[in-house]
Amino acid sequence: MANFVLVAGAWLGSWAWDDVVPELRAAGHGAYPLTLSGLAGQRAVPAGQREHVADVVAAVEEHDLREVVLVGHSYSGVPVGQAAERIGDRLARLVLVDADVPVTGESFADGIPEPAGLRADLAAHGGWWPPLPPADFAGQGLTTGQIARIAERATPHPGASLTEPAVLEGPLSALPAVYVKCLLDWPEPPPVVAALVADGHWRLAELDTGHWPMFSRPAELARILLESVRPVRPGGPARSDGPAGADGSAQTDR
Repeated sequence: MANFVLVAGAWLGSWAWDDVVPELRAAGHGAYPLTLSGLAGQRAVPAGQREHVADVVAAVEEHDLREVVLVGHSYSGVPVGQAAERIGDRLARLVLVDADVPVTGESFADGIPEPAGLRADLAAHGGWWPPLPPADFAGQGLTTGQIARIAERATPHPGASLTEPAVLEGPLSALPAVYVKCLLDWPEPPPVVAALVADGHWRLAELDTGHWPMFSRPAELARILLESVRPVRPGGPARSDGPAGADGSAQTDR
């Protein structure tokens, strides 16, 4: 049995995984969706990236979890990737869902196309990053109802977590990882991920949906998460033998 610790990206809380958690538990695994400090029900708590790393490690230790699959979506790939190092042999797999990855000495803001714009936005909103307006979710495979659900429950994101630099003790290649690329958002993974996949260190899975697959394709995302804990077959990485999604979307493992 694996234990999935699920951490959604900016503006979201544990509620983002409501449609994924039942699939994992039905398959006999533990599932622990996490709200980071400063978000959702924890929004009164000021938090930086170090607190977010500590949140993930604390969730693993407080539940005394083993065979842990740390799942980080979007921004949360940065703290989750750092937490993966810190939990030691409790880690079974790191799964990054259309996520940013930690790079020592660099912040989340450093990795986006216009970091100055983000920093100006934070300054204009008292150090918080306001949620996206509903119009910005267009073209991501979401229904009108799903967009409304996200927009209604999203909360401002603590800015310090976006500007503090990451700290890794070793190379990303040392972490057993699967990267899930959502093709509607952008068809290619980040260059650092592409290099890790090309060198055989990480595996790549693809979903024909947008940046928020826990809402748009929860069953397909759950299937990829479950595939991530299956043993690698002799002669190559594991591949999904399941059918395509209900809309005919492809799922591949490289």
